Amino acid sequence: MKRILTFIFILSILISSCAKEEEINIPATDEPALKANSTLANLIQKTSLNDGSIDNIIDNASCFNITLPITVIVNGIEILIETEEDYEVIESIFDDDENDEDTIEINFPVTIILSDYTEVIINNQDELENYIDDDCNDGIDDDIECLDFQYPITITTFNIVTEQFIDIVIINDEEMHDFIEDLDDDVTATIDFPITIILFDGTEVIINNLEQLENEIENTKDDCDEDDDNDFDDDDNTDVSEQEFSDLLVSCPWKVDELEINEQDLENFKNYVFTFNSNGTVVAELNSNNSSGTWSVSTDSGLRLNLTMNSLTEFNNNWRLHKIETEDDGKDKVDLRVGEEDELKLIKNCN
Repeated sequence: MKRILTFIFILSILISSCAKEEEINIPATDEPALKANSTLANLIQKTSLNDGSIDNIIDNASCFNITLPITVIVNGIEILIETEEDYEVIESIFDDDENDEDTIEINFPVTIILSDYTEVIINNQDELENYIDDDCNDGIDDDIECLDFQYPITITTFNIVTEQFIDIVIINDEEMHDFIEDLDDDVTATIDFPITIILFDGTEVIINNLEQLENEIENTKDDCDEDDDNDFDDDDNTDVSEQEFSDLLVSCPWKVDELEINEQDLENFKNYVFTFNSNGTVVAELNSNNSSGTWSVSTDSGLRLNLTMNSLTEFNNNWRLHKIETEDDGKDKVDLRVGEEDELKLIKNCN
């Protein structure tokens, strides 16, 4: 019995020694850790919040967005909204007549996604208004929209209580938000650098450490218009005079990027090049095919391009200027609309 007890005592000492030795040999790193409630953690969480401003034309609320698809009635016209691009259809109907009173009705129930990605079913307009009044601060929200993370991002956590290391792969903003939300004082985190962030103008920035990440978010967070107001026209760049619009069209030839009539894409008219002459004549060319016609600019419920082609009659319309954009390659793009179904997009083609 004494021998057995002695053996058990020695064995317990050996096990204890091994445990202590294992504790001493836990891998160490000089990389600063990301900690809960730190300045950087708060900045990361705000950057990963759900941006609800994309559908302000429907709900007038930047602190949440409505999940698609939904059906709305715009100025008496029923519209199925299936993608974010369909918000442009609503804007086009609103802009088509500047003298009418614009109205929009939502076909309930709908599901909204709050800034923390919580989903809530809304059954009527009153419930929607209650969420706007309670959660939205007059169009001012906490999310940082001037930069985005490029995923995936790998993070290693260490729990000082359980002494466990865990590798976590973050693949989107919702997962990043939840990770920061769940980070507590017993856990430290290290990010597997380098990572990439994408600024509002498309610039990619390589980040190599936590200090650089904090500085980049802090210095960039106010550099863009987050478009949290309910002025859906303020980014259309259509605040130009009749003469300025005419000068823009005459400045270079324009290539057809898209022609849509009665919700049908007319692919065979794509890549026609229109040359607008200052004397009011216009020529459209594609390979050996060409057509002549006339054009003019008027101000009838907004700037309009009156286009009359002799043979390419599909282009004949009183096109309203919907938007002037600049493509990634620096070329100007003119978006022209008529009602909810007809659309003509032209890209500047100076070469």
